[in-house]
Amino acid sequence: MVSNAILPKIEVHDLDFYYGEKRALSNINMVILEREITALIGPSGCGKSTFLRCLNRMNETIPGARMQGRVLIDGVDIYSPEIDPVDLRQRVGMVFQKPNPFPQSVYDNVAFGPRILGLTQSRSEEAEMVERSLRQAALWDVVKDSLDENALELSLGEQQRLCIARVLAVEPEVVLMDEPTSALDPIATLEIEDLMTALKSHYTIVVVTHNMQQAARVSDRTGLFWLGELVEFDETDRIFTRPKEERTEAYVTGRVG
Repeated sequence: MVSNAILPKIEVHDLDFYYGEKRALSNINMVILEREITALIGPSGCGKSTFLRCLNRMNETIPGARMQGRVLIDGVDIYSPEIDPVDLRQRVGMVFQKPNPFPQSVYDNVAFGPRILGLTQSRSEEAEMVERSLRQAALWDVVKDSLDENALELSLGEQQRLCIARVLAVEPEVVLMDEPTSALDPIATLEIEDLMTALKSHYTIVVVTHNMQQAARVSDRTGLFWLGELVEFDETDRIFTRPKEERTEAYVTGRVG
């Protein structure tokens, strides 16, 4: 008998994080399920983005930063000495707050990662990968006749979808998104939200957002961060309609924040 249970993709145990002597995260425990969208909400400076970067070890590039605790992906501790951070960041991609395409062609933006990692063996295989990634990012029909044009000529919303395509091109398992729509207009925001919903059938997505309506629309589970602590983590519907914690209710109803 085949089980339809959703499996844990990421498990976080007793995570503390420090910038020098300052503790930015305290005793975070969370299980992120495979092929779901997990939203992280909370006021500015509460630790959401710091936590997100713990999931692919990007904080290691910050002098004086250190983490205690464990982060497991598919049951393996990603902070183990045997884990190569470059390989990890291929498996756990990141989409940033502001679109950051390279100042080169649309095609070369998407092909960049696979070329560096040697994921394609021929020009035709590379072209197939570029098209597949752009289709996944719902951008192929927009750019298929302008692949050689500079990516910076795209609209901001199109640039963000290109950055998503660039992440998808290296075949990740997890996609981290740090406020991916905060620089976009409402129409482009909804396009990215629709894209996220479509992508979760293939990827585990973790998104930081200040937009509570966005979290309610797209996510399966939501966690509220507050002053470096995870106040509450549950199914999104429960967080927004039947929260257990007073601070959660105060935040999602707009009484504090």
